[in-house]
Amino acid sequence: MLAELAGELDQAEKYLTELETRTLLSGENDRLNAIVTIKPGAGGTESQDWAEMLLRLYLKWAERHGFRATILDITSGEEAGVKSVTFRVEGENAYGLLSGESGVHRLVRISPFDQAARRHTSFASVFVIPEVDDRIEVVIKLDDLRVDTFRSSGHGGQHVNVTDSAVRITHLPTGIVVSCQNERSQMKNRDMAMKVLRSRLYEFELEKRREEARKLEEAKPEISFGSQIRSYVLQPYQMVKDHRTKLEVGDVESVLDGKIDPFIHAYLVSRRGLAAA
Repeated sequence: MLAELAGELDQAEKYLTELETRTLLSGENDRLNAIVTIKPGAGGTESQDWAEMLLRLYLKWAERHGFRATILDITSGEEAGVKSVTFRVEGENAYGLLSGESGVHRLVRISPFDQAARRHTSFASVFVIPEVDDRIEVVIKLDDLRVDTFRSSGHGGQHVNVTDSAVRITHLPTGIVVSCQNERSQMKNRDMAMKVLRSRLYEFELEKRREEARKLEEAKPEISFGSQIRSYVLQPYQMVKDHRTKLEVGDVESVLDGKIDPFIHAYLVSRRGLAAA
């Protein structure tokens, strides 16, 4: 009976942890699919093999969660491993769950490629971005608009010149201003101005996303010692340690087999703490 109760308690604790993890995913892009790129650091075959080990780790993790992982681009190493790999993880909150994996991952082990069986340290970088749908829906709220009418100064005949048919629309949140005075009727000018405004707002949103992508690119860490977020040590002892949350796990093999949820949960909790501060 005690063994049965212990099992039920473990299941309940796992369920509560998963539930808390979901509540921590409140970012604007957390719900999106994830695009993950893994690149080895200096070290040739050693680092390339480590990059492939990380690829296997994340593919196993995705499989455990019922996510669909698709390799989009891969360059294999000459002897072993990969020189670079990019893959997509499709599933609810994939980006939110994997976003904390961005950074440098460090491996310490006895090298299988060293005939002298010496201990080697290898580095690989993981870079995670959200997969943003290119179809941007432009929603314009009437409360966000200021519409002014004025007398046209252009050509269009006597009717245009003596009535306030021209339209100027200001989008208050962005400050974008558009106007139209080519048509005879105020209604037609308003419709045309709205079309122009939608196009301007679409381009505005695209530029915002391009800027976000540039910032993410600039934030890529250097693949070297001192910038790692997590260390995986196989020799002289066995331990995986996250340097941001200080979480340590002794069962390295299970972590390399894709069981990284404790690290994901700990990171999301720490992120919430930083946001609150």
